[in-house]
Amino acid sequence: MSQKFRNITGTYDILPDAYTVDGTRVEAAHTWRHVENRVRDVLEHYGFAEIRTPIMEPTELIARGIGEMTDIVSKEMFTFTRGETNYVLRPELTAPVIRAYLQHHLAQKGGVQKLYYMGPCFRAERPQKGRYRQFHQFGVEIIGVDDARADAETIAVMMRVYESLGLKELHLRLNTLGDSTSRPLYREALRAYFEPLSEKLSETSRQRLQTNALRILDTKNERERELLSNAPLLSDYIDAASREHYGRVKQLLGELGIQFSEDPFLVRGLDYYTQTAFELESPNLGAQNSLAGGGRYDLLAKEVGSKTAVPAVGFAAGFERLFLALEAEKISFPNLISAQVYIVALGEPAQAWAYSFASTAREAGLRVEFDLLGRSMKAQMREADRQAVSWVVIVGDDELERNEAIVREMATGEQKTVSFKAILQVLRASFPE
Repeated sequence: MSQKFRNITGTYDILPDAYTVDGTRVEAAHTWRHVENRVRDVLEHYGFAEIRTPIMEPTELIARGIGEMTDIVSKEMFTFTRGETNYVLRPELTAPVIRAYLQHHLAQKGGVQKLYYMGPCFRAERPQKGRYRQFHQFGVEIIGVDDARADAETIAVMMRVYESLGLKELHLRLNTLGDSTSRPLYREALRAYFEPLSEKLSETSRQRLQTNALRILDTKNERERELLSNAPLLSDYIDAASREHYGRVKQLLGELGIQFSEDPFLVRGLDYYTQTAFELESPNLGAQNSLAGGGRYDLLAKEVGSKTAVPAVGFAAGFERLFLALEAEKISFPNLISAQVYIVALGEPAQAWAYSFASTAREAGLRVEFDLLGRSMKAQMREADRQAVSWVVIVGDDELERNEAIVREMATGEQKTVSFKAILQVLRASFPE
C-alpha cells in the first residue's frame, strides 16, 4: 500500500504559482523573489552587507543568547543530539550573527559592522495564521557602536523597507529599557505588583510571574491589560544616561520625519535587549499585528563568549507577516514573465531544430521555451498564450525546407516570414537590454 506524504504541519511549500491553504494565501516563488530583492535593495542602499549563517547552531548558544527562561528556549526550540553535541534549528538570527562576528573577528576589520540576513527559522509553536514552525526572517545588525544614531538608523531602514513595498498603514511603538541594572529592578517591581493579584491572572501569566514577569506585559487578555494601568513603569527605574540616549533617539527620528508612539510597557520578549526597544505594527492584522521589532542589545556578546561587551542594535522581521500586510492593503506585484519567445515545432525534424535554436537564443540573452510533448499546433499556441510570451516562432516541414520560420507578435496577431539567419536579430530588436 503506497503512502501519501504531505508537508509537516506548520510548514508550507512555495510553488511557481500562488495558492491558498487553510485560508491563508501562499505567494508564488517569483513574488517571494521580488519582495526579497526589494528588501535587499533597500538594505544595501543603506550600506548593509549580507551575512549567512547555518540553520543549525549549538543549543547553548541560543539558550544563553536568548535567555533560559524565555518561551522560545523553554518551549519552542527544535533540538537534537548527535554524539556529545546538542544542536538546535535556529529560532532567530541575532545570536548566530553575533557568534559569527566574534568567531571571525569581524571587529578587526575596523569601523562598524552593518550586516543584514535573510533565511528560514524554526519554532515549535502552535501553527496559526502568520505564525509557522518554519518561517522566514530578514533583519539587520549594526555592531560596534553605542551611538544613538545607530538606533535611529536601524529604525529608519526598517521603515524604509516597508514603505518601499507600498505599505502605508504602519504604527511604530518605542520605549527604553535602560541599562543592565534597570531591567532586573523593573522585573522585581512587576513581580511585587502582580503577586497579590495572581488569582486574577491567566495560567500563562501566572507562569510568567515566576519565570519572567516582564512577559506579562505582552498579554492580550483584556482583564490583564486593565491591571497594567496601575502597574509600575519602567521609566521610573532607568538612569540619567539611558534617558539621555533615549531622548537623542527620539530627536533623530523626529528629524527624519518618522512618527512613533511611546509605549512604557514595550519590553520585547528576549533577555538580551537593553536601552532602545521598538516594534512595528500593522493595524490590519488583528491581535497578532506585529510586523517587525528590535532594539539595542549591548550585553549579548558577553553572554555568548566575548570577554567584553560589544554594543549592537538591530531588528528582525518575518516575511510571512509582511505578505499578510501586503494582502491586507491590496498591494500586488507584476506576474512572472517566464518566457519571451515560444517555439511551436510541428514534427520531429522541427522539434530538433527548435531544441538547437532555443539554445542559441538563450545564449543571446532571450528567455525561450518550446514544447516537449509533441502536441498539436493548437495546443502549443494555447501554451504560448498561457505563458504570456511576446513572440511565437512557428516551424514545420515546409519552413525547414525553405530555411525560414513564421514569427508572430502575440499582442497584435501580426506575423511575417523570416529566414533562419534573421530570426535572432528580429527577436532581439524587440527586447533591448
